Amino acid sequence: MTPQPALFPSSFDKLRARIQALRAKTIDNGCTEGEALSAAAKVAELLDRYELSLSDVEIRETPCEERVFETHLKKRIPIDECIGAIAAFCDCRVWREKNAAGEARYVFFGLPADVEVAHYLTELIDGAVRAELGRYKVSADYRRFRHQERHLANASFTLGMCASIADRLVVMKEERDGVIRSSGRGLVVLKAAVVDSELERLGLNLRTVEAGPGRMISPAAFDAGGAAGEMVSLHPGIRRR
Repeated sequence: MTPQPALFPSSFDKLRARIQALRAKTIDNGCTEGEALSAAAKVAELLDRYELSLSDVEIRETPCEERVFETHLKKRIPIDECIGAIAAFCDCRVWREKNAAGEARYVFFGLPADVEVAHYLTELIDGAVRAELGRYKVSADYRRFRHQERHLANASFTLGMCASIADRLVVMKEERDGVIRSSGRGLVVLKAAVVDSELERLGLNLRTVEAGPGRMISPAAFDAGGAAGEMVSLHPGIRRR
């Protein structure tokens, strides 16, 4: 019998396996928000190293994919406030739609590794916000709210936290892009061109929803959420040697 060549996992398979291993340690085992987002920083580093190892031709020839994050809810959830920043951080495009049950879901579109990381990061941040809200609801500050004010306090806290994380993701993205540009690669521009070209071929009728009237918030709860977002461990992926 003629010996068959050994099959070795691709670089992307290895990256996906690392993400799955981190997911098992974080989301599946109920880690803290700091541990979860430290894991996200590690994934960003792995993603950057993986994509810098690809040639421009390989990137151009890699088909884009969709990756869906299900909310299992018919109403908006806190992560709405930073979903755009997550997509930008991962060089993806994202849109919101409803599934057959009428539940909201987000669809990330981009290169396979990018949408994989975007989905994972969404899981991490969503879990971190829920965990921090749970801690806030047993705090002395929260108990000062009257019963009828607590729904507004909950919404304000999560809004403040997500807005804070979104701002930090924007800064992190700028830092990561700067490191990649210093390598001499036009990777960010190349990926954007590939993704936009592939998205155009889908012929989707996407529209940008303008922000509505300013929502009512509790300033104290919003600021508490912002402070919680500032304390979450977020760091850029690759760094200068």
